Amino acid sequence: MKSSKRTRKWLLWLVLTPLVLLLLLQAYFFLQIGWWVDHNPGSTAFMRQQLSVLQEKNPNAVLQQKWVPYDRISNNLKRAIIASEDANFSEHEGVDWEAMQKAYQKNTRKGKVVSGGSTITQQLAKNLFLSGSRSYIRKAQEFVITYMLEFWMEKERIFEIYLNVVEWGNGVYGAEAASQHYYGISAAALNQAQAARLAVMLPDPRHFDKNRGSAYLEKRTEVIVRRMGSADLP
Repeated sequence: MKSSKRTRKWLLWLVLTPLVLLLLLQAYFFLQIGWWVDHNPGSTAFMRQQLSVLQEKNPNAVLQQKWVPYDRISNNLKRAIIASEDANFSEHEGVDWEAMQKAYQKNTRKGKVVSGGSTITQQLAKNLFLSGSRSYIRKAQEFVITYMLEFWMEKERIFEIYLNVVEWGNGVYGAEAASQHYYGISAAALNQAQAARLAVMLPDPRHFDKNRGSAYLEKRTEVIVRRMGSADLP
């Protein structure tokens, strides 16, 4: 009898402990995001992971990144990214379910992943806290963090953080570092073509950093320039 009771206690402990740890993790994410409403992140999980990879080859490697306020980033870049990455950014509540369905259908037709359907908020959620690995568990956590971001922050603040931490090349993060890296100018000075080109690089920035003369990059840039006029800024 005592043995059976002890077994039930152990089983209960085994079930409750992971749940408590999971809830504590969500509480950490929630409070951290609340802090970032008025404070800028020093780095992200994705940045730290990539720095570790770079330092395996070069112990002295550092990341290129400089935080700049939202109003010191060209509206051309903001419009280009919305046109390229998330046309409904100003309207949706974090997840664009219609875009995800279209991406799923496109990937099914192609037989491989060619479109992600992730919103700007989802991309930020992943960059801030998660690894680059793909799994259903990681995706579920991404959704939770996405809605936390939308709960705490205005769209403009979400976009400001995104613009300052997103990867734009091998060790290059944020709009200011990207503008300096590719054009030798500030993020505030980007013209339409430069901004569109940077936006097109976002899905695979390290590849395009090495292949700046890509025909796809040129063609897609022209498409985004045409779409920028209809992009709504938050």
